[in-house]
Amino acid sequence: MSKNYLSLIAFLILSISLHGQTFITHVTLADVEKQKLVKNQTVVIEDGRILEIYKSTKKRFPENATVIDGSGKYLIPGLVDAHIHFFQNGGIYTRPDAIDLRKYKSYEKEIALTKFDMETKLRRYLNNGITTVIDVGATYNFLEQRKNFIDKKFSPTVFMTGPLLTTYEPEVYKELGKDKPFTLTKSVEEGIQGVQEQLAYDPDFIKIWYIAGADGLSIEESAQKNLPIVKAIIDEAHKNDLKVAVHATQEFTAKLAVENGADFLVHSVDDEILSEEFVELMKAQKTILCPTLVVHEGYHDTFGQNLEMSRHELYQADPYQLGSLLDGKHLSDTLLINAYKKGANSKSGQDRLSQRRATMMANLKLLSDAGVIIATGTDAGNIGTLHASSYLKEVQAMQKSGMSNWQILTASTLNGAKILDKEVEFGSISQGKKANLILLDDNPVEAIENITKINLVINRGMLIDPRELLEDQPTDLAQRQLNAYNFRDIEAFLEPYAEDVEVYSYPDKLLYKGKDIMRERYAGMFASTPNLHCELKERIVQGNIVIDKERVQFRDRILEAVAIYHIEENKIKKVYFIQ
Repeated sequence: MSKNYLSLIAFLILSISLHGQTFITHVTLADVEKQKLVKNQTVVIEDGRILEIYKSTKKRFPENATVIDGSGKYLIPGLVDAHIHFFQNGGIYTRPDAIDLRKYKSYEKEIALTKFDMETKLRRYLNNGITTVIDVGATYNFLEQRKNFIDKKFSPTVFMTGPLLTTYEPEVYKELGKDKPFTLTKSVEEGIQGVQEQLAYDPDFIKIWYIAGADGLSIEESAQKNLPIVKAIIDEAHKNDLKVAVHATQEFTAKLAVENGADFLVHSVDDEILSEEFVELMKAQKTILCPTLVVHEGYHDTFGQNLEMSRHELYQADPYQLGSLLDGKHLSDTLLINAYKKGANSKSGQDRLSQRRATMMANLKLLSDAGVIIATGTDAGNIGTLHASSYLKEVQAMQKSGMSNWQILTASTLNGAKILDKEVEFGSISQGKKANLILLDDNPVEAIENITKINLVINRGMLIDPRELLEDQPTDLAQRQLNAYNFRDIEAFLEPYAEDVEVYSYPDKLLYKGKDIMRERYAGMFASTPNLHCELKERIVQGNIVIDKERVQFRDRILEAVAIYHIEENKIKKVYFIQ
């Protein structure tokens, strides 16, 4: 073979390898394995993986390469939400076993919405830099539906269980066919069968809902009674090379689960401070913990009508599910709503939440300090814990527990990959790993909130401007400003409006023009009207026009009004009020 021919082959191989390369230059890397920042680095991406990492120089790049200047920016691994549920939407109607509002919205419609809205949820996760989600309890329909999103540019990587295997099943979830989120297992044989039934749907792991005490026995008696079923499920799953996640929130049940082979505890123990024996057991077994610190508050504050939403959530959450959380202020079943409100706001209710929060925080600090592997997860989908946008609140709670920002970043990236032994594939910025990355405008080690300052998302090597993932519809803008109005957040309220917005009294009397005047008029009202609440009675959409019929609680008055929103260039340009 001639030397010229060998040179030609080498040139062709080099050309192929250089095709489609992406170079991120002069960037500061967050090395979550060594927990240090590495400045002035170049990261080379090819075919969805990290090809090379080296100190930035004045090197020339191939003509067909994509070069991104990372000067002053920070590159971190894509985030992992290690605990979500696609079968729940996060709004007030999503858990009829927790609060039964089916006379206002049928559960069949809620289930249909979860499936219809899956793509939007995925886009919302990626928009927040979450490149991997782990659904810790899904349905057979979702196990099948996720196949539609494999390798889609807009979709995070999805890992998923089938229905939760449990010895207790709420009545509302029975007879749902392939939409059932639970499989009742009352015997060892049924436990084994529950695992085998899921195998046909190719789950990534198995989940057990280890609920003790629902049978009327004490926690210890109930847990011991059901332990043979739990052990049989774990053994059968392991026999089929599947890991097992367990919901166990008491130390007694959590300890039994870990002793019998649980790989992943998906909640904090919240009934008592952990014993040294339990901490050492977690370390020895290399069991991973997902603390889910804020999910209880979502329920409690929704029921108590004491919700507070950060501006991040008002901007980033599903606006319709967020808005539904305030429906308790106007639903007609006042006996039911007031009973929930009274219970949440009672001294015993407040004390119970405070004690639970303090216990979970203390236990997380114990475990993280001891070197137990912690993985960040939100339990998103539950009432008040909204998909994707709740991630920031969760990491802020982890910080309040005493975890350092480096510990949180590691929990949110590499440790999430470790749950299913995928740390060799993703979770850190290393040569050969999947290019699941986020380019940030500010340093997340200085302030964990900086994980939201996203310049660019890189999903399996594909470059994504997060602003292009979710295109606002006219109703989205109308709903976001309505939510902010109800939360009395003036800047979030103004965000959907054009700078030169025009406000009219119908049909054509101009009241004022511009955001500055709107800010002046509404800011004082928000500050002086704590009981302000706008109920959306009806909405009509015609092209870029949204017509809302509203009922407004304003101090001691009830006002009926119609607002007509005209949207231009993705902002509310004109508003007409009919009173």
